[in-house]
Amino acid sequence: MNPKPFLQEINHPLCQEKNVRFSIWREDLNHPCISGNKYWKLKYNLERAKELSNKSLLTFGGAHSNHIYAFAAAGKEFGFETVGVIRGDECRELSPTLKFATECGMKIYQVSREQYRKKTEPTFLSELAEKFGSPFIIPEGGSNEYAVKGCAEMIENLKCSPDFLCSPVGTGGTLAGIIKGMNGRPKILGFSALKGGRFLKNDIENLLGDEIFTNWEIIDQYHFGGYAKCTAELASFIKEFKRQFNVPLEPIYTGKMVWGILDLISKDFFPENSEIIAIHTGGLQGLKGFEEKGVTFS
Repeated sequence: MNPKPFLQEINHPLCQEKNVRFSIWREDLNHPCISGNKYWKLKYNLERAKELSNKSLLTFGGAHSNHIYAFAAAGKEFGFETVGVIRGDECRELSPTLKFATECGMKIYQVSREQYRKKTEPTFLSELAEKFGSPFIIPEGGSNEYAVKGCAEMIENLKCSPDFLCSPVGTGGTLAGIIKGMNGRPKILGFSALKGGRFLKNDIENLLGDEIFTNWEIIDQYHFGGYAKCTAELASFIKEFKRQFNVPLEPIYTGKMVWGILDLISKDFFPENSEIIAIHTGGLQGLKGFEEKGVTFS
């Protein structure tokens, strides 16, 4: 049986000094391979594919994508053939993520970065549908209306309403679901994993459709150089955080978010007596790609 997500309080000295309470909702424990937010982003996508009698699924991502990893695992577990359209055709050797995906039966289709930028264009999508037998197509990161529905359901399991609720942001689907699920309260902070991530505001608003919420914002100063970038300082922080609190983080999403939360606590961003909860969105398999490059986290 898989361990169930739970709320883990982080008794950091900063929290005592600033008189705030900080906890992490451990969604990384919800499934061994389809972990964290990916479980919820894929849940209703897979249900929709089944309703349409699709036997194959296609999606997009990079060589180290958490989404590709979970997508391939979900295909294997639920009996779908899978195709991954992978950004960058210069990758001679498969990354640990892509090796795992192929072991799950995923067909890897590498395209140039120029081609990859066409991933939402109808002509390119039609070409892919013809090439791979009309699969059910799920966008990059899994972010669509079905992902929003799943992530809204994820947050219902939290069963509490802190003063601040925090989540990493990549493509925006998870944050849109959290915003929708919390229905106007509390204050929601999305920590962008991308450099210049404020553009995500429009993407999230589009995912929310006609529903308008004003209780959220994007925090974009903790990207550490951009998506999938990891400095020695961040790697050291992740290693020390695990030693102190027994919570594994990864450098693409959760490590940056937790660093950012603690930095904001130190700068009195959060009022005294605030309760802060951060969503651990999983993706720990991403550590393997960095470790292959000599970056260690243990």
